[in-house]
Amino acid sequence: MNEISPIKQVSLTEAAARRIAQLASTEGNPNLMLRLAVSGGGCSGFQYGFSFDDTRHEDDAEFQRDGVKLLIDATSLELLAGAEIDFVEDLVGASFQVRNPNATAFRLSPVCQKDSCIRESKKTS
Repeated sequence: MNEISPIKQVSLTEAAARRIAQLASTEGNPNLMLRLAVSGGGCSGFQYGFSFDDTRHEDDAEFQRDGVKLLIDATSLELLAGAEIDFVEDLVGASFQVRNPNATAFRLSPVCQKDSCIRESKKTS
């Protein structure tokens, strides 16, 4: 297993770890790990995909908290470096949320019309 640079660390909150453990238990397999993958989202930014997996692939980074594991492939890790994964319950519902400092790092703003996006550079004076 490769060591992960501190710069590329991803953290799980206590609430996220607790929810992962609950879901794995419900599935009847406490060895399940949460897998997080990132895909480009066009105008809406990054799109995050969550799934359960019982297999760690060669290019996966593994993060742990309170006995649960989070898997992230090498490509997605580049886009998630420094992110925090949380589980939030409120009046709207319950969901895993990604607080990703890389999602706002671009100095570009999307201009969307119908189904197409154009990126324009923001002028800074």
